Amino acid sequence: VQLQASGGGLVEAGGSLRLACAASGSIFSVNAMAWYRQAPGSQRDYVAHITSGGAIGYGDSVKGRFTISRANTGNTVYLQMNSLRPEDTAVYYCKLDTPYGTYWGQGTLVTVSS
Repeated sequence: VQLQASGGGLVEAGGSLRLACAASGSIFSVNAMAWYRQAPGSQRDYVAHITSGGAIGYGDSVKGRFTISRANTGNTVYLQMNSLRPEDTAVYYCKLDTPYGTYWGQGTLVTVSS
């Protein structure tokens, strides 16, 4: 199983970015896909998740600004990030939860300038 995250980059405060994470390989069942982020010197924090049934959750710091969604086909999840702030600067990781294991992507760097 492999997860490929993309869409990171440099953006000014107030701007937007859209991240994507595509999962591939021997995936027979998915419980949920999620985004986490890790700023330099900090722990990895939860950002958002979406379950196979469509339930969605967000971390408090991104509610109202970020939107998670998934493709209609395949195992791809998106994170639309609006009203970005310098404190959103981090490496963003996607996670895949299955009945037989948890998988992480390699991360994509988001830098928000003030």
